[in-house]
Amino acid sequence: MEDGPETDYPIDGVLDLHMFRPREVAAVVEAYLAACAEKGVLDVRVIHGKGIGTLRDQVRKQLGAHPGVVSFSSGDGGSGGWGATIVRLRPLPWAKP
Repeated sequence: MEDGPETDYPIDGVLDLHMFRPREVAAVVEAYLAACAEKGVLDVRVIHGKGIGTLRDQVRKQLGAHPGVVSFSSGDGGSGGWGATIVRLRPLPWAKP
């Protein structure tokens, strides 16, 4: 992810937001989704943690307005439960639906 705190983050469909500051999250999510789509990774797990839900709500608001997102939902028991959001992306190019 360019201009972010971690430039060699693996593009494997799993984004763990624990290592990023809250003010970085929106840019990190945006860059990671784009990088995944460019590599053809269309199923993404965003790990935001359980906490009080502030970060989850921020991520889901962003996903709801994102032109590349087909759907998103809480993870199941094996993928982080409500501490993670599972995202399905559209293939590139993205256009607002």
